[in-house]
Amino acid sequence: MLPLLLPWNPAKPLRVLFLGAHCDDIEIGCGGTVLQLVASRPDVEVRWVVFASNPQREREARASAAMFLRGAGAQEVTVHAFRDGFFPYQGGQIKEAFEALKGQADPDLIFTHYRDDRHQDHRTISDLTWNTWRHHLILEYEIPKYDGDLGSPNCFVPLEPDVCERKAACICEAFQSEHNKAWLTPDTFLALMRLRGVECAARYAEAFHCRKFMLRGAPDRVAPGNSPHPSTRSS
Repeated sequence: MLPLLLPWNPAKPLRVLFLGAHCDDIEIGCGGTVLQLVASRPDVEVRWVVFASNPQREREARASAAMFLRGAGAQEVTVHAFRDGFFPYQGGQIKEAFEALKGQADPDLIFTHYRDDRHQDHRTISDLTWNTWRHHLILEYEIPKYDGDLGSPNCFVPLEPDVCERKAACICEAFQSEHNKAWLTPDTFLALMRLRGVECAARYAEAFHCRKFMLRGAPDRVAPGNSPHPSTRSS
């Protein structure tokens, strides 16, 4: 496999947008990547957006985000109160929230739900992500669940064991309202990260679906006053 590194520009912070349908989705889908990214890129600016919540779940989501984002250069956490399980029927309102966010955030990298996730809320967020940001690098994360809809991801982030253990512990500590769920145990999260690690010749990893990206040999050279052709922009 060919490793690719995120760009490093000392004059410009790395801007990352995390999108989750529910209050624990970002942490489950890419919490290890969040922890490792914040530790390795102190310049990172994070926008963290959750779409479904109630008062208790919002408190949990904000406490969890604070744990995962500790040390980030800048962070902004938004928690909406759309109705869990009804996203396809609230599509217009959620689309408006995306349009408002589009005017506030121009990220270098976006994490969102897997497009073929069987949960209707997850699919809605994934579809609206692609509909809203057309020229950005988007990675789709996976959520283990009863539906058994895990796919074959093509992008892997190797993780250190202590990062994985911290991810699992933080999720179980933060989301007390979910403790009645049989899947909310550290071994659920560690098992999936171990499996994805096997697939990329690492001990542990998180995996993502990357549907479009562009390789360039050198920066584009654009004449003053001219806009680059759409085909030259990042996907």
